Amino acid sequence: MRTIIVDDEKLSRSVLKLLLEKHCPAVDIVAVCADGASALEAIKKYQPDLIFLDVEMPGLNGFEVLQACREASFAIIVTTSYDHYALDAIRHNALDYLMKPIIREDLQEAVHKAMIKLADRKEAAAGKTDMLMEMLHQHLYPGERLALPSPEGLRMILVKDILYCMADDVNTKIFLRQEEGPSLVCRSLKEVESLLKNKGFFRVHHSYVVNLNYMERYIKGDGGEIIMCNGNCIPVSRNRKQEFMERIEKL
Repeated sequence: MRTIIVDDEKLSRSVLKLLLEKHCPAVDIVAVCADGASALEAIKKYQPDLIFLDVEMPGLNGFEVLQACREASFAIIVTTSYDHYALDAIRHNALDYLMKPIIREDLQEAVHKAMIKLADRKEAAAGKTDMLMEMLHQHLYPGERLALPSPEGLRMILVKDILYCMADDVNTKIFLRQEEGPSLVCRSLKEVESLLKNKGFFRVHHSYVVNLNYMERYIKGDGGEIIMCNGNCIPVSRNRKQEFMERIEKL
């Protein structure tokens, strides 16, 4: 994590830097600043993931620095010798609050919180990028194919080749006509189902979405089961059976 230390006390800066280098290997210290003005310059230059920010400093104090970059997405850990600043730190959306002298265990816990926040932010950004790519490809190839993220990158899948989709934890396995094994895509079954809406697919079970065009026969039962054209057997849940029967009557 790109990290900036901001503190007007030289000893405090040195101690915190040493603690981070020794006990927090995930931290990459890109700048050490002695005042608020230089901190703002460093923030603009390095776009940090994490800032350790002292409160009481000459010129711009810590909260004035935060006010100046309130739209930023980095994590903030406030450091101070005075516990009465705790409420203000919370009001300014600080991730954590460390009292000087800083205890190693408290520091490690605060850094761990920052790592979780950074991971969540990256995951959200990646999800938005994937969805944008999907929308772009579906605009370029309307009704023909889907661009779905896979562990290796983007997988282009022709809708007409999809036999059925099966939930695999938070991912989905897609079974295709011309392939023996499934293709794993990094989308939930619910998300894939929404992309296949009005394209001849039906959610027959909480774990399965099938292409009704490739259904060979239906076997009665409590919920019943579908035999697909490739011989695979797909269960139909009891609570979806009635809607399923109404749907296939319209085929």
